[in-house]
Amino acid sequence: MNQKNLRLINLEKIKINIMIKKNILFTFLFSTALYSQGNIEIISLQDAIDIALEKNINIKQSELNLKNSELSKSDAIGNFLPNIGASANHQWNIGRGINVTTNIIEEITTQFSSATASVGLPVYSGSRNVYQLHRANLEILASKYQLEDIKDDVKLFVANSYLQIMFNKEILKVQQSQLEITREEYKRTKDLIESGIFSPRQIFEIEANLASQEQSVVLAENNLRDVKLNLAQVLLIEDYESFDIADEDFSIPFSEILENSPKEIFEKAKTFRNDIKLAETNISIAEKDIKIAKSFRLPSITSFYSWNTRISYLDNLPSFEDQFDLNKGQTYGLGLNIPIFQGRAISNNIERSKINLERLKFQYEQEKLNLENTVNVAYNDLVGAIKFYEASNKTVKSLQSAFEDASDRFLLGSLNSFDFIQSKQLYEAAVSENIRAKFDYIFRLKVLEFYFGLPLTIPMAN
Repeated sequence: MNQKNLRLINLEKIKINIMIKKNILFTFLFSTALYSQGNIEIISLQDAIDIALEKNINIKQSELNLKNSELSKSDAIGNFLPNIGASANHQWNIGRGINVTTNIIEEITTQFSSATASVGLPVYSGSRNVYQLHRANLEILASKYQLEDIKDDVKLFVANSYLQIMFNKEILKVQQSQLEITREEYKRTKDLIESGIFSPRQIFEIEANLASQEQSVVLAENNLRDVKLNLAQVLLIEDYESFDIADEDFSIPFSEILENSPKEIFEKAKTFRNDIKLAETNISIAEKDIKIAKSFRLPSITSFYSWNTRISYLDNLPSFEDQFDLNKGQTYGLGLNIPIFQGRAISNNIERSKINLERLKFQYEQEKLNLENTVNVAYNDLVGAIKFYEASNKTVKSLQSAFEDASDRFLLGSLNSFDFIQSKQLYEAAVSENIRAKFDYIFRLKVLEFYFGLPLTIPMAN
């Protein structure tokens, strides 16, 4: 091999090594942006969570349920207030009757007016009104827990969707970087063929790999659009291409969460998880329902007062004002209602309430079991994700060295293009899998931290 060809080979080796280093750096570090952001709205993870909490349909429905619960409390308070009413009527009597003026029976039309005002006030109802007020307060609390539980689910979903976009953007960067490398390899191979170092057939595998790499870029672009569309739908953004997530450098998070056992994480989660609090509150509501049902067996006492007057429109009768004063009357007193027999309706309602209480107790125990299982699964998933990510890092380093060696041998003519491309594809697949493992690790970590009461944040690089 002449000196000219050796110099050319050494030059190409230097170029390849430079390209490899650039690719590795491009793969493992976040850059600032893929493109000019122009009029595109850039949102952070917290922005996405805030928008979802504001616009999510399930959250809005739960907020309406809370308003209904508040109205139920208003109804319960109203049971303590007096019932005040007033009525008035005016009537005409047409037909034979006694003329009070002549005392003769004749065809006559008479008119009468009357007015009544009444007040009724519950005195005792077997404490039913008190129980209903307590129940209404518990309903409001349950509605709040349900609302917060839905918000928690939305937060996790948004965080996952956000990380999916970050993952697909990184994959796209890798594919674009690899495409540029493949294009350079294609150009260098053509140059080496023209120099007589390579045979013409060496170009065919490179061309096939170039076409495959172009397809990979298109697929990565489509995947990125799909995950952006998913998040846009959650955020109720109609034009999903009008927004993007922030391109920020972030560090691989370190967390001390695994220093706690699954049992410790579960015990802490029980103290603040809204699904557990909701189940506990539902039990309290059911206990109030039993007391309300039993109160219908007890007598009830109400007080009442009414005032009335009447006016007749006949000749030789006192004036309107005088009749209004002379004919007025008042009624007041207490009313006692004693339930004796209602066809077992009261007893059956009590039994239904007791059955519902037992059902909700079982549901509470099931919710605790579900939470414990979720925490254990999240814990094991995180442990597995860490191990997989660490193994993936080792694989990338190993296949990177193999690819660098294959590149050197390919340029020296001691390795055919097929084996070279195989080595390159293995390295590319390892890099992509490493990115996947990284984001899977981050999400699994955030899930477990979430159940430990830590906020959903993505660690940014200093």
